[in-house]
Formats: sequence, C-alpha cells, structure tokens
Amino acid sequence: MGSGEPDITGHPQEKDIKNECQTSSTLVIDTEQESQSPKESFVKQGQVVIGGEREIQSPTVSSVDKSQVVIDNDHDSETPSVSSVDKSQEEIDGEDCQTPRVSNVSKFEMDVAGEQECQNPNAISAGVSVVVKSEDDVYVIPKVGMEFESEDDAYKCYSRYAVLEGFSIRKDFVNKSRVNGAVVSRRYTCYRQGYRPTKYNSNVRKSRQETRTGCLAHMTIARQPNGKFRVTHFETKHNHEFVTPSTAHKLPSQKRLKFAQAVEADSTSHSGMDGVPKLGMGFDSEDHAYEFYNTYAGRVGFSVRKDYVNRSKIDGAVASRRFTCFREGFRQKDKRDMNVKRPRKETRIGCLAQLVISRQPDGKYRVTHFEEKHNHELVAACRVRMLRSQKRLAVAQAVDGNFVDGSKIEPKSACELQYRMIGDCEYIGYDPIDYKSKLPSRRMRELREGEAERMQQYFQSKQLKNPSFFYAIQLDADDQIANVFWADAKMVVDYSDFGDVVCFDTTCRLYRDCRPFATFIGMNHHKQMVIFGAALLYDETVESFKWLFRTFIEAMSGKKPKTILTDEDATITEAIDLILPGTPHRMCVWHVYQNALKQLNHMSVGSGSFINDLSSCFFEHEEDEDFINGWKAMLDVYGLWENEWLHEIFECREKWAVVYGRHNFCADLYGALLRENFTATLKKYLKSDSDVLPFFKHLGKVVNEWHYKELEANFDMSQHMPRLMGDVIMLKQARDIYTPKIFELFQLEYETCLNIVVNQCTESESLFEYKVSIYGQPREYTVTFNSNDETVACNCMKFEFMGVLCSHALKVLDYRNIKLLPTKYILKRWTKDARV
Repeated sequence: MGSGEPDITGHPQEKDIKNECQTSSTLVIDTEQESQSPKESFVKQGQVVIGGEREIQSPTVSSVDKSQVVIDNDHDSETPSVSSVDKSQEEIDGEDCQTPRVSNVSKFEMDVAGEQECQNPNAISAGVSVVVKSEDDVYVIPKVGMEFESEDDAYKCYSRYAVLEGFSIRKDFVNKSRVNGAVVSRRYTCYRQGYRPTKYNSNVRKSRQETRTGCLAHMTIARQPNGKFRVTHFETKHNHEFVTPSTAHKLPSQKRLKFAQAVEADSTSHSGMDGVPKLGMGFDSEDHAYEFYNTYAGRVGFSVRKDYVNRSKIDGAVASRRFTCFREGFRQKDKRDMNVKRPRKETRIGCLAQLVISRQPDGKYRVTHFEEKHNHELVAACRVRMLRSQKRLAVAQAVDGNFVDGSKIEPKSACELQYRMIGDCEYIGYDPIDYKSKLPSRRMRELREGEAERMQQYFQSKQLKNPSFFYAIQLDADDQIANVFWADAKMVVDYSDFGDVVCFDTTCRLYRDCRPFATFIGMNHHKQMVIFGAALLYDETVESFKWLFRTFIEAMSGKKPKTILTDEDATITEAIDLILPGTPHRMCVWHVYQNALKQLNHMSVGSGSFINDLSSCFFEHEEDEDFINGWKAMLDVYGLWENEWLHEIFECREKWAVVYGRHNFCADLYGALLRENFTATLKKYLKSDSDVLPFFKHLGKVVNEWHYKELEANFDMSQHMPRLMGDVIMLKQARDIYTPKIFELFQLEYETCLNIVVNQCTESESLFEYKVSIYGQPREYTVTFNSNDETVACNCMKFEFMGVLCSHALKVLDYRNIKLLPTKYILKRWTKDARV
C-alpha cells in the first residue's frame, strides 16, 4: 500500500472519529457504528484501539461479525477479497489454504505480530502498536512504546499477561514528583525478583520458604507530557518455571478462584482428558495446535480443515492460521455443474466453528479466537473414523491394535482397514453392558426399586458430558444388573502415572447395611491418595471378581499393577490368581488393622492407649524380631493371649505384616490409608436404604477434594523450595528432582547416614560387602556394592519397598566418594515430573 493518507468517508459518526484522530495519536473506532466505505486505512504512527462489538460492511469485507483484528508492524496484504463463498473443493485438508476467499467469521480475533505478511490488501498498513480494551477476550503482550491511560491500566495489562504466562507480579520501584507527588515512573517485577536477606533468619525457629530466585523479568512505565504512561522497558525472560493455568489462581497477585473452578481448570488443561481449546492457550508449533484441535474434533464429532493463513514477509513462517470445521463456508456455484450427471453431495453449510492461532514474540502460537458452536449435527462416536481429518489417526490406532492383540490380519490397504473398523464399530467397545460375561446364577443382593434405572441415567449423563468416561455393567442369569464398574478420565490418567501399586478397598463389607461399594486406590507423587476406579458389587462370587478385575484392566488400556493389595478373602484371591497371574498379591495390612479394630472394639473403650499400641504393632516395625516382640508385648499388656482371632491372624502374618513384604514395592500406601479412611468419609451415604444418586454426588465431591489437594501441592511445589540441612551436593540434586514430601524423607535418611559408621568391609572381585550400624547401636545392616555398575543394595530393603534409598546405602555411596544420587535409584513416580 502507498504511504499516503486516504480519506475515511462514511456516516457522520465516522467524521467525528476522524476529527478525534487529528488531535490524538490514538484512533478509536466505535463498536456500535457501521462502516460502508470502499476502503479503510489508518494513518499516523499512533495507536489503534479496537474493542467491543461491531459490524463492518464494505465491498471488500463481508459478513464479519463482532470481529477483533489486531495487526502490527509491516504487514502487506495479498487477499483481494473476502466473501462468504468458498472454493469449489469439498475439503481442503493438510494443505495451506492461501485462497482469496474467507467465509463468514463470527467473533473473529486475529493478532499478527511483527514483520508478517497479511493476505488482505484492504487491511492496515502503516506501523502501529496495539492496545486492546477487552483484556478478558484477547491475549495481550505488553510492548515498548505501548501507552496506557493510567498507572492502574498498565498494572492490569501486565497482570493479565502474567497470569496467562504463569507468574505473579509485584509493584517494585516507584519515582514520584516532588511537586505534586504524582507517579513519574514505575517498575513492575516478577514476584520472584531479588533475594531475601539472610542475616535475620538465624534466630527464626520456623523460617519462611524461599520464593525469590533473582528473576529479572519486569516492565517499566514512565509518564509522558500528554499525561499517559508509556512502556519504556519490557524484559520477558524468567529464570524459573511458570505455574500451570489450573494453579494460576494461587499466585499472590491473582484473585483466588473457587474450588470447583480450580478443579475444572486442571481437568480441561490436562492432556488426554477434556482438551477443550481456550483463549491464550499456547503451542510450540502450528502442527501441535492442529493436532490438539483435531483430537478435540475427534472427541466432539467433526473434521478439521486448514483454512486461512498469514505468512511472514521475511522468512515465510506462519504468522497466524485459522482451522475451521469441514462444513465451513459454501461451495462455489459452477456453470459446469449443469452438465454433471451425478453431482457431488453438498457438505458445506456455513458452519462458523473455528480455532485461530497467532505467533507471539517468544515464537509460540497462542489461541486468539475459538468458536465452539456448530450449526449442524455432530458425527456419532463410531462414525468419527470416517471423517477426513480423523482417518490417519484411526488407521494408526488400528495398526497398533493389531500388534497389541497379536492379530495376524494384514489388510491390503488403509481403506480396507478403515472400512473393516467402521463395520465393526457398533460391536466393539461401545455397549457398556457386558452380555458375554453374564453370571451363571442370580445376584446375591437386591437393588432398590428404580435404582438400576437411576444408575444407568447417571452414567449416561456423565459419558455425554465427557466421552472419556468409562463404565461397564455385568448382568446376572435373569438379565438384572449384578455389578457395575466406572472410572472417569482423571482416574484413568492417574492410573497411567501412579498405577504401579493398587489397593482394592472393600472396607464397606465391615459395616452392616452398607452398600456393596469397592474402590481401586493408589498414591500420587505427593503421597496423597488417588482413586483409579469404583464399583458396586451386588454379587460377590469368584465370577463377579473375575469380571471386575478384567474390566478394570481393560479400562486402563491393559496396564497391570506391579503390586495389588486386598482384604483377606478367598474369592478375591482366586480371582486375582486367574486374571492377574504373576502380579504380587498381598493382604493389605490396613484392612487387617481395620478388622482388628472391629474385633477388639471392646478394648478401646477401657484403654485410651490400646489403639496407639495396636497401630504401632501393625505399622511401625521394620524387622521380624521387633514385630514378634511387639506382638507378644501387646498380648501381655492387654491380656489377649486367649483371643482366637488374634491367634489366627498371627499365624498368617507373612501374608500381611509389613516386615515380610518389604521385597514388594508398596509406595508406603499403608500410611496414606491410615491417615485418611476413605470409606469412613462415605459411610453416611453408603447405607443400603438410601438413594444412590446422593452417594454418587458425594463420592464425586470427595474425589474432587483429593484432586484439589494435588493442585495445591503442585502450586506450593512450584513456588517454594524445601530448606536444606546443609550445603550438600546430593541434597541439592534431590531437592531439584523430588517432590517436597519425598525430599523430606530423603533428607531424613541422609541426616541419619551422618551418624552411621562402617564397621567392616569384605571384597570379592568387584563386589564389596559392608557392615554398617548407627553409632552407639548394636544392630548391623549389610550393604553390598558392585563397583562395575555402581549398584548398591541393603538388607533393610527400604528402596525395594518404598522407592527411596535408605541411610545405610547412602552411607556406603558417600564412603565410595559418590556425591550424586545415581539415576537408577530415582523413581519417576516420586519426582516433580511424574506426570510428564
């Protein structure tokens, strides 16, 4: 475009706008006016403010509703016209669509930044900077030279940018006028700027956690002669990690979200779960954005087309891109269609669903507009594979499936495989009722009248909201519901990350008149309980448990746990041996403890110390000799030698006692169960005479509370670093890798190792055997070390049982001058990156 200043003509209201432009460097277009000029250009290197809602109706731009177009710096346009008529092609998929035609756009926001080529000749020329009024709808990045009406406006803009990036800000340096005290300049910094003074912390008993890391990110503004504040410096680089969108509400400068909002934010942002696009969402590349939107489209039920694109004039890189629904626009009428005997079916109906991304100065792409609504019916789940943008994904999944199930079928082509999959879709995996695994007899327990229908309606509504929700139903011989299993998307993701140890909790069977509720429970990297799935079992035969364990593994994509803990039950044991052969199975000591409390309830009434002594005997002994001595001492003190139940449980102690199962990894799940009795919190709603829907609602509330605790722990982990007991290289390494809870355990072990002495060392080629003991204590531990591969093992088996090296092994590593923790002894499930 030329460098001249073409006139802006139109309605009288527009003349007023032009007059404003002559007196100010900012040109404002009112959102309630209509412009019918053949061309529009913006002069002067001032600022363009476009906000709110408007309609622009020009010969070169048609049907653009409520648009927000922000184009910055050196853009040339190459699109001669924009219309609601699209190409004659039925679909454009996988190719850059740089056509001159762009169809109806609703609430369209395009932000093209820095030296980019915009393919619209009648857009905006001259170099301009941008201010957007509606900060809630558009992702705004501050820039040097940007002006604000007030200091408060500058703070709000920077704060909005900060929360979308994932950090908090603080008001730092300020310079005020000596004449009237007005702010002359101000600096806003990252909240992790600078360092906390240390000279006053020596006498503090409980010192605060360190948050400042010397971050240099900041924005400086200065007042101009016109009274406005201009950005004079903007530093974007940080020296720390950002928080996630779901925990941004915890930042000091951000308003706290409600509990439900925080849980929902994490659910929607979690990969593999809801995955709904949101404004400000970032992607590393254009392809990543397309894959994300296409995955979302597959779950919802439509196909994606790559539509409008802007490329940089300098390097040709994509500056902005729009992905649309495959039914976007309308097919262009062609005279040749009159002679076509069999015309193609009409697929385009002007759907406005779309996703727009634009490149930011940091090289990432961010969502600047997302239209979710479609004007047509969406495709059913079993037909999604027929959609064009979903075909490649479906074929890849099917090929992988053939390898997984050992199938030898080799289709001649991708098309043949595709049709085979579609033909079988209504028979594979879409009916929650398992007709193949019906019970041979009638169920053991009855359901209340209408309860079966309410359960099915509840599960159907959950699956309608989130297609990833899984549930399955087993029928009895009379085709009545016998057993039900369900797991939502979050539970499946939790299992994929922490499903190495599973506790099958059936504690509800200890209570009378209790609903037959069972859960699969585990522990996350913060040592917090997570739930992997739940079931209602109205039949407790071996066939029922076999169906339940088989369905659970199916829901978890075939992944089996390393260790499974259950109650003492012969039918459960038989079912596990048949469905999970080779998986270590132990009686859960927590279940045995709960049963002991029930059997010895009369003892806790007369003695306040009995429960503490019982708990100590069950959970605190790590050696066989200590456990047996503690058990005998408890029987002596409370006169329980004649108790038959205690005698029977002691005879099978090797199946449940902690000291006999230390060779199996259990992740200290017993401790989590002891701290939080899951079934007890649901006891009120587990009564068999109560309605099932309040039970489902309360269960969801409890699970959300657990989820929220993890969000809080994630936030605290990103903001605070645990304090070190000393300047130790290994402790610094562990602090950077482990979650705070696990680091505390590791630091305690390291502190203990300082008091351990090496009593004896024997050598046999590359194998060394050390006898170590705590100073002043007679008990010795045997630690072996292999110098070839630097492996270390202790007979206390803490690492095998817990996943953290014991103090004895740490002593030997230090004795061998190994100052860094070997990576082979760092379990990912205990690290900050456990979910990565």
